[in-house]
Amino acid sequence: MGRESKEEVYSRRKEGDSVKIFKPDLAFFEPAALDYPIGVSIYRKLKKMGVEIRRTTSHNRVTGIPGNTEWEKYKISKRTLVVGVRKTLEFDSSKPSAEYALPISTGCMGHCHYCYLQTTMGSKPYVRVYVNMDEILEAAKKYIDERAPEITRFEAACTSDPVSLEPLTGNLKRVIEFMGKEEFGRLRFVTKYDTVDSLLDADHRGHTRFRFSVNAAYVIKNFEPATSSFEERVIAAGKVSRAGYPLGFIVAPIIRFEGWKQGYRELMERLAKELDGASHENLTFELIQHRFTKTAKHVILKRYPKTKLEMNEEERKYKWGRYGRGKYVYRDDEQEEIRELFHDLVERYFPQATIEYFT
Repeated sequence: MGRESKEEVYSRRKEGDSVKIFKPDLAFFEPAALDYPIGVSIYRKLKKMGVEIRRTTSHNRVTGIPGNTEWEKYKISKRTLVVGVRKTLEFDSSKPSAEYALPISTGCMGHCHYCYLQTTMGSKPYVRVYVNMDEILEAAKKYIDERAPEITRFEAACTSDPVSLEPLTGNLKRVIEFMGKEEFGRLRFVTKYDTVDSLLDADHRGHTRFRFSVNAAYVIKNFEPATSSFEERVIAAGKVSRAGYPLGFIVAPIIRFEGWKQGYRELMERLAKELDGASHENLTFELIQHRFTKTAKHVILKRYPKTKLEMNEEERKYKWGRYGRGKYVYRDDEQEEIRELFHDLVERYFPQATIEYFT
């Protein structure tokens, strides 16, 4: 299926082809961002990379991103980094997976065709990182103390992929080690990137669940441009497991492509091989079938007109959601077939693991 072997990935790395470290085409800084050590550090790294740097009055209102068409502006925006100070220190709810969303970054440079951020962040697709981490963590501490002795969980990847930005910011390691010291604080996040090396020695104390978004090689190749490959993610998951983090996998979106059962079987076989010898007692799986809304379909086809993503409304079931809005999911018999396959695969390859949900 055109997948790299583990040996090929390691060989390519040794030859100097680094993992997908985000090098933006353009960067904007709020003036106040340079009052923070993190902002200065990011600025110096970008200068060393040769990235063009401009100023902006606010990370929420960035103007001057080049491009002659809407598609060009969108594509360049996804390669634009905005460095600012997070002024709103009230955290959004992130239930049911966590009590709060922890805001350390917003946006993603990936081009996943199906991503819900296509519609929720359509007007601001650029990537934002925040430099006032001390203030953000002070706010997190207040939330923890208010709920103690109950555990307070924070999700760090609601609107971004913080692992992809870690080589530039170092913010995620700061949060991991902060949560490691908090008796009643826990962190979780999910990633499609393999830039994990700087996080392997973090003093996490088991308080951070490191989750990888994984999929069949066909799905990653065709629908997840500008993310780490199938093999790169599997290798990174092995590293994280050996570093003692509680580990989880989100298989999403599960897509019924030609040969889908074999594709997902190969995924689970490869994960089991990489995690051989590791404890699976605390391993979790989250299973999410492909779904789309009319609005998302319109945006996806506009941005990725050649996509192979199947979005035939007549072959789907319409599922009503909150606030009178719904989405198209697979029909009941197709959903049941997906459910049975994954329950069988998890039981076979990871019998001690927990399937948290299928939706």
